Amino acid sequence: MDITLGDLVFDVDVSGPADGAPVLLLHGFPHNKESWTETKPLLHTAGLRTIAPDQRGYSDGARPDGVEAYRIQHLAADALGILDALGITTAHVVGHDWGAAVAWYLAAHHPDRVRTLTALAIPHLAAYQYAYRVDEEQQHSSQYVEFLVSEGAAAHFLADDGAQLHAWFTQVGEGVLTDAQIARYVTTHTRPGVLDAALNWYRANNLLGDDLGFGPVTVPTTFVYSRTDTAVSELAVEKTADHVTGPYRLVTLEKTSHWQPQQDPDTVAAEILRLVRTAP
Repeated sequence: MDITLGDLVFDVDVSGPADGAPVLLLHGFPHNKESWTETKPLLHTAGLRTIAPDQRGYSDGARPDGVEAYRIQHLAADALGILDALGITTAHVVGHDWGAAVAWYLAAHHPDRVRTLTALAIPHLAAYQYAYRVDEEQQHSSQYVEFLVSEGAAAHFLADDGAQLHAWFTQVGEGVLTDAQIARYVTTHTRPGVLDAALNWYRANNLLGDDLGFGPVTVPTTFVYSRTDTAVSELAVEKTADHVTGPYRLVTLEKTSHWQPQQDPDTVAAEILRLVRTAP
């Protein structure tokens, strides 16, 4: 369905039991709302209603010009606006990758709207930035960010009609994304303007330096970390607990890669359900 917020029109998948507790699913980069394809049916079977938007830059009607339009404050405001449009006051919020960053921000700044937080793959951003300052492992793991914000990154990926983009998806997918999953993400990012807008997430929000305004999180929180994830250091994971003052659970997956919703939807759904059922 389309949801209009001011001049922007978001493509949002709303599915599951109409009377189910609402779960907001926020995708990351370089994916779209289809990253929840394998997880949503499991949540629906458990009686939950899911709201999965294509975030700013990914929805064809919500791709504003200018890097500053992609500040994390705007991404968070979009999420709240979508809930408002659906008449939802509070929701269980789940985010993967960049979607997790938005979810952490929402939980820190709008705890009255977030019943629980399930963050997949990406730790609290203050913990990530601390680790980047002092930890060689995180500094090495974050090198890809410097490439993504470099001039010409989008043109590089889109050369040869997206062949380079397909090769990159295959590489970063760590051998776990299926051909069908890679194909749907390549199709998305080769649409005019999508990849450049998606890269604006990195350009507008300096993950490696600026204080992005992430405060402490008071809502019940589960952080799902994959030990084989090459993007996040152990120190960043450890320090995340320092920024959660509410009930907190760390789940460490030993074999699942960064792409948790695609590779291990059963565990992802189980952890969401555990938190939903135990929350006040």
